[in-house]
Formats: sequence, structure tokens, C-alpha cells
Amino acid sequence: MTKFLLSAHVLVAILAVGSIAVAASMFPRYAKQAVTEHGQAVGIATTLHKICRGYAIAGLAVPALGIATGAALGALRDAWLVVSLILTILAAALLGLWILPYQQRMLAMARTVPGTETTLTEAGLTKTTARLHMLTGIFNLLWAVVVVLMIVRPGSTTSA
Repeated sequence: MTKFLLSAHVLVAILAVGSIAVAASMFPRYAKQAVTEHGQAVGIATTLHKICRGYAIAGLAVPALGIATGAALGALRDAWLVVSLILTILAAALLGLWILPYQQRMLAMARTVPGTETTLTEAGLTKTTARLHMLTGIFNLLWAVVVVLMIVRPGSTTSA
């Protein structure tokens, strides 16, 4: 059962978190283009946001399967697993509280009719895009650290 849980955990992590990481990283570029040009980029940015939102829901299985795997291994109190869970919670909060709302805000700007007054200036758009790039980078960095902790497992008796 442990091998099944671990396999499912890794598979869902790769598919869900990997998809979010790629789509969220690509989103700011297309969203900025969508806001300024109102062209095909609107559809691309919308699709990238839907990928992030949809896989965020699927990604909830990653910590659930991770906890189940940790329980099966008797490792729930190991420091590497506790730190990984904390980082996972931080990454999820970052995605849910900042990245997805910023994406929605940029999409709303992209859907305004060209020539109408918008609430976001060019400087504001650049700042919002930069902030979204930064938040996405932090999200990806958190997951990279979790992956390293999952592989290295500092303090584990099975660590290489």
C-alpha cells in the first residue's frame, strides 16, 4: 500500500503542481499583452488561469497523499516531512490568496473594452505583472525546496 500511495503522491505532484508552475509562469506575459493589445492573448491568458485554478483543486490531493504516505512510513513526525508540509501550506496560500486573485484582476483588465477608462495605468500594469512574476517565482521555489526535502530527507535513517 505504501508503494501505491507514494506513486500516487508523486504522480499527482508532477501533474498538478507541474502544470500550475508552468501555466502560472507563462500567465503574466500573456496577461500583460492581453491588457495592452486585447488580441489573441486574452484567450491564452484565460486558458492559463483556468489551468492554474483547475489544477489547484487537483493539487489538494498532493498533501493528502503525502500525509497518507508519511503515516504509512511512520514518518509524520520527521522534521523533513513537517517542514515540507509547512512549505506546501505556504505555497497553497500564496496560490490561493495572491496568485489566482492577481490573475483574475489582470483578466478583468484584459476584458475591458479598448478605449474605455481602466483602473490600471501602464505603470500599474508593469508593477502588477512584476509582482505576479515574483509571486509565481516564490511559489515555484517553495515547491523546489519541497522536492529536495522529499528526496534528501535530512535526518532520515534511509537518507543516502
